[in-house]
Amino acid sequence: MTGSKGRRFLLGAAAPVGALLVSVIITSILLVTTGHSPIDAFGAMFDALERPRIILGTINQSAIYYLAAVAVAIGFKMNLFNIGVDGQYRLAAMLSAAVAGAAWMSALPGFLRIIITLLVAMAVGAAWAGVAALLKVTRGVSEVISTIMLNAIATFVIAYLLTPQRLAVQEGNNISTPKITEGGQLGVIFFEGSTTPLYTLVALAAVVGVLYALMLSRTVFGFSIKATGMSESAAIASGISVKKMIVSAMLLSGAVAGLIGMPELLNGSAASYSLNFPTGIGFTGIAIALLGRNHPVGMIFSALLWAALDNSANALQGVGVPRELVTIMQGIIVLSVVVAYEFVRRYRLTLEAKDVARALAAKSKPAPAAEPASGVGS
Repeated sequence: MTGSKGRRFLLGAAAPVGALLVSVIITSILLVTTGHSPIDAFGAMFDALERPRIILGTINQSAIYYLAAVAVAIGFKMNLFNIGVDGQYRLAAMLSAAVAGAAWMSALPGFLRIIITLLVAMAVGAAWAGVAALLKVTRGVSEVISTIMLNAIATFVIAYLLTPQRLAVQEGNNISTPKITEGGQLGVIFFEGSTTPLYTLVALAAVVGVLYALMLSRTVFGFSIKATGMSESAAIASGISVKKMIVSAMLLSGAVAGLIGMPELLNGSAASYSLNFPTGIGFTGIAIALLGRNHPVGMIFSALLWAALDNSANALQGVGVPRELVTIMQGIIVLSVVVAYEFVRRYRLTLEAKDVARALAAKSKPAPAAEPASGVGS
């Protein structure tokens, strides 16, 4: 049993590690063909990661990426492709920022304002994901199609609401939701030698990760999600309502997606939502969830890797390498990890078939004949 678990672990780690190695090799070839030194490029990135500002920025960014990855992974566990995490996150960030910056919120205690902001964000994200869930269970609409369309609709809804006549205010050329006043934001932690603070809502990502791990391993709901994702027919036979699980998983995925913007909103310097708010994080979450195999711990490392690449990209310009190399490298990682997972899956099936054949051969082998007992006193 121990050997089997060890083999599963090695096979599970082989895909992401192999994808990273392939990405480094291909990126190095691209650098050489364009007249750049791979040693200088990777060396500059590693040197940048030694600076406190880059380290703290990486941790902050990885917390945001991790929340996005968990939101995607919840759907993946059910074989649901929630491509709409980006729209759910942006709409939730905008509406929760509008609520957090409202005048009536200033009269409430600080902790209550934070809780209300988080709850509004989760509710909006869940509601937007719930639209796709209802379309799937009632009309059979693919969640891939519906969530992609909902992303576009969310963009137009935000553009409609983010005007001075509705939920926004204008300061010079900048249009944003009203600023969140003191007490409505959480504090940050400054370290000596760095102008970049550490977001306290990094702890939110840690809490979400722990709850995600406990849900999968210790709850009936988590078991039902995994069982339904593996085989809907088997889940139905065991009494699990597939439609109910689809709605529940999408709502939970959307609720987590709503939290993605909270570190930037409640810890960031902007204290409001504007058109400059980060976009595309939901799609980054898909890549991180794939690289981390939807595992609570695996996604930590993939989120840190992605954030480290993003934060060290500017260092490439110091050695004459375009920072877009990082984007190319991230794309190669995604392609490599998909191919690597397919190779590992086929190899695992081959090993399992051999194990079954070996076990059947052992059972069918006739037992050795017992030797006749010698008579006593013969």
